[in-house]
Amino acid sequence: MTVYFVSDIHLKPERPDLTRAFSYFLTETAQDASELFLLGDIFEAWIGDDAPIPGLDELFSQLKALSDKGCKVYFQHGNRDFLVGQTFVSGIGAELLPEEILIDLPCGPALIMHGDQLCTDDQEYMQFRAMVRDPQWQSAFKAKSLEERLAVARQLREASKERGAEKSEYITDVNTESVVKALNDNKCDLLIHGHTHRPAIHQITSAQGPSTRVVLGDWDEKGWYLKVDSSGYELISFDIAEA
Repeated sequence: MTVYFVSDIHLKPERPDLTRAFSYFLTETAQDASELFLLGDIFEAWIGDDAPIPGLDELFSQLKALSDKGCKVYFQHGNRDFLVGQTFVSGIGAELLPEEILIDLPCGPALIMHGDQLCTDDQEYMQFRAMVRDPQWQSAFKAKSLEERLAVARQLREASKERGAEKSEYITDVNTESVVKALNDNKCDLLIHGHTHRPAIHQITSAQGPSTRVVLGDWDEKGWYLKVDSSGYELISFDIAEA
């Protein structure tokens, strides 16, 4: 049993190198996968299942092919692709997961999430998150025309960049107390998440004793994935340009 985790690929038409690298990952690296977890921000933006990002059809077919050969594919929303819906997920043969869930791995149970919900020091972002995750807001957004949705998405991204430029790394990272609370609430000693673009394996202490927080990396100059099997887990990077 080999399980892979990726997040924060931020696929977009302006970065065909990321598309090629993810294609390489799917068709080469992950061919032995029994499970593949996509932990959010796989796409730079997603304004609805009726408006998929152009140029990614081959990737979608590769995900479906992986599913068809027996790999279970799971999708979890990130802060940029929270509007991915059941239509798209079903089309790639995947299952849509709740925003946090406890799963069983060869190394034991693990709590998985995108990770933005742990950035509780950034109160402005948490308010924004609550707004865009509200079903009523999402329904109203999806009811807009494609042009209107594109305009709103553009405004939200620009506002996000402006807010981010003014904030310290401390504010935009996870809150340690929130991490420990999440582990304690789930009686778990392993947390896997993305979002912060700070790939690392952190040793912490929870009510369960010595615990671990694995942070997946974002794909830019390097691609990142977590590989889990019976021998343990390994956070692996590779050069995007060489994929």
